[in-house]
Formats: sequence, C-alpha cells, structure tokens
Amino acid sequence: MSLFRDDGIVLRTQKLGEADRIITLLTRKYGRVRAVARGVRRTKSKFGARLEPFSHVDVQFFARGSELVGRGLPLCTQSETIAPYGGGIVTDYARYTAGTAMLETAERFTDHEGEPAVQQYLLLVGALRTLARGEHEPHLVLDAFLLRSLAVNGYAPSFGDCAKCGMPGPNRFFSVASGGSVCADCRAPGSVVPSPRTLELLGALLTGDWETADGCEPRYVREGSGLVSAYLHWHLERGLRSLRYVEK
Repeated sequence: MSLFRDDGIVLRTQKLGEADRIITLLTRKYGRVRAVARGVRRTKSKFGARLEPFSHVDVQFFARGSELVGRGLPLCTQSETIAPYGGGIVTDYARYTAGTAMLETAERFTDHEGEPAVQQYLLLVGALRTLARGEHEPHLVLDAFLLRSLAVNGYAPSFGDCAKCGMPGPNRFFSVASGGSVCADCRAPGSVVPSPRTLELLGALLTGDWETADGCEPRYVREGSGLVSAYLHWHLERGLRSLRYVEK
C-alpha cells in the first residue's frame, strides 16, 4: 500500500454508488489518472466541492501496490485547491463550452493512464487560467489550445511553408491530410483555399501572437475555427462531442 501526491486538473466525474464518484484528472507527474473519491456526493462534503471539472488541485492518492495506476482504481484521500478555475468559467456559456472542449481534448490526447504528459498538462493549466480570467475571446483561446495540443503530440500543422516539400510560404492551399499549407505542386484532392488572413490568424494562435489574433475579423476567425476542427478530427479519428456546442 502506497501514498502518492500530485497536482492536477479535474477533467470529469462519474457517479459511483450512492455517495462516491470516480474522478478523472490530468496530473503533472502521472498523466491521466482515475481515482475513487468516497463520500463526495454528500451535501456536507467540502472535499467534493474541490473535485469538480476545471479545478486545479493538489491531490493525495492511496493505492494498493507500488504503482499508482494498477489493476484497481486508487483512492483520492485528500484534496487542496490550487486554483478554482471553474468559478470564472461555468457562469459564462461561451467560456464553459470552450473549457469543456479543452477538457475533452486533453483526455483524448492522454489515452494511456499513468503515462506522464507534462506538456499537455501545462497547456491545459495555462489555457484554463486564460479562459477564466477572460483575457481573450473564448473561441480564440480554444483554437490556440487545440493547435498547441496537436503540436505537442506530434501533429503540428504548417500555416506557411509547404507541409510536404517545404517550399517557403505563404502557400495558397490547405490540406488536412497533408499537414497544413501546401504548394500548387503538392496540392492533394480535397484541398481548400482559405483566406491568407485566416492562415495568418492560425499561425498567430499557434505561436502565441495575441495582438494579431485579437485584432482579426470575425469571418477569418470562423473560417480558422473550421480548419482547426477539421484538422483535429482527422488526427483524433473521431470528433469531439463538446465542439458542437461551442459558440463561433
């Protein structure tokens, strides 16, 4: 029997029995972890209020064995709030739907429990902090998070040089299957021709150029969101359920 401690973001919760919950977290050291939190659905439980989606928490786990992730689910025995991001997210529909899509994306990109995913974790913490503070439009924060999540998982799209032959950009065409912008010679069936301003916006979101992103016209933002969604779905092989509710 062993104790483990880590900080993490609560991704989702599931009911278990009459008073318990299964909590899914993305943690700094152990990646995605599922744990049982006993008694948290009781009305008098302060412990349960800390283990809601979007919460950044310091958690103690109790596991039977030397590994946190094993045959059975560990117990979540203690939790302290680091940052209650949910308070600045759940009261606004646009922030809530964007945040929900972020949580689902983070879970989808961490398929294997117990495997460290530090970059994905740090991306999620930063995105939720930005979203909760209202520093930028929620859909822009979401698209930036999606693009950077793709990048840290090895699927970085190109918005300038040709993704296939490397021809210096800007290039006119965009192919989801080819990895982003492509030149005329590398153009694949199904390629689209987005506005150059749209590609500039997506490049700014990927690199963190918020001055450019915040000043972009809504029509380019909508077109960019469509490209990001298509690119994400291609690499995840199935869509995110939560994206359909995001306001554009």
